Amino acid sequence: MPPRRRRPPRSDDHAALGEAIRQIRLEAGLSQEQVAERAATDFTQIGRLERGTANPNYTTLLRIAAALDTGVEAIVNRAAEIAEPGG
Repeated sequence: MPPRRRRPPRSDDHAALGEAIRQIRLEAGLSQEQVAERAATDFTQIGRLERGTANPNYTTLLRIAAALDTGVEAIVNRAAEIAEPGG
């Protein structure tokens, strides 16, 4: 079986958003599966978001934020910090 191809992030902004979600998830001590269950989505979707290869809609971001016991603004602010040069 050939190795799976790794898709690059859709953009630097997608990569920063995904990294923000990953950092907050790890700080909360949750697995991708736990976040997915709480957000009523598939864990593969969480993985794609964290890698920056998926483009989440607002409803998905709301559900993920709730699953992480935070707000969308906290995720977006963290992503902005990550996206800053030197962030």
